[in-house]
Amino acid sequence: MSDQKINDLEEGEILQLDFKKLAKAAAACPDVIPVAVQNADTKEVILIAYTNELALKESIKTKIATFWSTSRNELWIKGATSGNDFELIDIFVNCEQNSLVYTVLPKGEGICHTKNKSGNARNCYYRRLDFESGKLENLNP
Repeated sequence: MSDQKINDLEEGEILQLDFKKLAKAAAACPDVIPVAVQNADTKEVILIAYTNELALKESIKTKIATFWSTSRNELWIKGATSGNDFELIDIFVNCEQNSLVYTVLPKGEGICHTKNKSGNARNCYYRRLDFESGKLENLNP
């Protein structure tokens, strides 16, 4: 994907939902389930990721939120390269046992790979859909 397309996707105001993401993830990595990651202090949803048995065991063992990267098809230890990891506080399982919620304490400032225009960290849910215009409103520009 070109830099301009990534910028439009991550910073633009046009809604471009990837309704094929789950099918792509399942095709590449059939043994994953979604994980909602929530800040234990603020209750903000930071991101949605995926886990498999290996990543879940690693998370439990290290108490650092660890996922399965569906794009790279490998273990993704959040913060392994940046140092901005998520200390794992709790794991919640839904009734059908097909998704999880990790409550975490973010360490450092790099919650999301995107930054606002001032270069400050933000969580991955920094835009809101305006019901009237159908456009995305950046809450942390």
